[in-house]
Amino acid sequence: MLPQDSMEAALIGRLSTDEGPVPIAVIENRVFDLSGHFATVSEMMESLAPGEALPKGRDMGPLAALGLDTAWASDAAPRLLAPVDLQCIKASGVTFAVSALERVIEERARGDAAGASAFRESIRKQIGSDLGAVRPGSEDAMRLKAMLIEMGVWSQYLEVAIGPDAEIFTKAPVLSAVGTGHWVGVRSDSHWNNPEPEVAILVDSAGRPRGATLGNDVNLRDIEGRSALLLGKAKDNNASCALGPFIRLFDAHFTMDHVRDAEVSLTIEGEDGYRLEGTSSMRKISRDPLDLIAQTIGKSHQYPDGFILLLGTMFAPVDDRDAPGQGFTHKPGDIVQVATPRLGALTNKVCLCEDAPPWTYGIAALMRDLARRTSVMPALVTA
Repeated sequence: MLPQDSMEAALIGRLSTDEGPVPIAVIENRVFDLSGHFATVSEMMESLAPGEALPKGRDMGPLAALGLDTAWASDAAPRLLAPVDLQCIKASGVTFAVSALERVIEERARGDAAGASAFRESIRKQIGSDLGAVRPGSEDAMRLKAMLIEMGVWSQYLEVAIGPDAEIFTKAPVLSAVGTGHWVGVRSDSHWNNPEPEVAILVDSAGRPRGATLGNDVNLRDIEGRSALLLGKAKDNNASCALGPFIRLFDAHFTMDHVRDAEVSLTIEGEDGYRLEGTSSMRKISRDPLDLIAQTIGKSHQYPDGFILLLGTMFAPVDDRDAPGQGFTHKPGDIVQVATPRLGALTNKVCLCEDAPPWTYGIAALMRDLARRTSVMPALVTA
């Protein structure tokens, strides 16, 4: 799960313990409990200046010696959690040309996977597939918009793909994301869905990008395809957002340019022997990560505990898994791995949302656990 250059990486995360979740640092592949310094990951980002060295805290030993197990194999603690806590979980959509076209296809097919292939060919003939060459909000983009309206193929998805305003939405409630090794959920009433392998940026309350991690923004294509107004039902469900394994902080060894150049791989392995591999290249993103951050936070919207922003994906699998013309959809038991060399690997197993472990640990539970830890009482009083 570690980056290839892990000995140089400044990694932070959260670990479940019998006393509740604790913020941790992984330094030279050793785990350090930082709960004596910071109550939460959010507080850590608000307290440490960008580039400031992490305190080592209590040495818990080598990461490999902690006996971390996957949630589907064992319920025993400790286990890695999603590496954010009080931060809002935001996402940006339709940031790649390929995914923009697929959203248009979903919309035209009204969420019907069987009818999507015919629409796909028709849309590509009319629009082409090189939307990535158009800078969103530019004069060229506005001329293209006018042409597409005249052709009768304009879509709300093309508006956010090439228009001045990005699609930014709340993906999941605070504390609801799952970490690596956990179940990830799809709704039982969805019959056309897929993972979305993404890079996510951690941002503090001042709007400064502090680090990056991997994410799986699970997507229910049939539900959103019926109507964009069903975005909440398609996106925000039990275990529908995975983040991790760690936040890699920006420093001399890891910068935003590494994010811009990242190649994010996706592997899906089914219990039926099915295997799918794909790649999402951050070089093909239509909006720079800094632009997406600027459209998320500013004078009109603040985040006092910071936020994490999923940057979108170009990956939308269209190969048939079962019947011809049905495309790809998840099956319970699928193992999904999202990976890139400088951030490691995020691995989850698919189940139905109603079969995933219920989300019961919320903000009130976190506050109760923090109040029981005498080591963090000064931080709580200050807050």
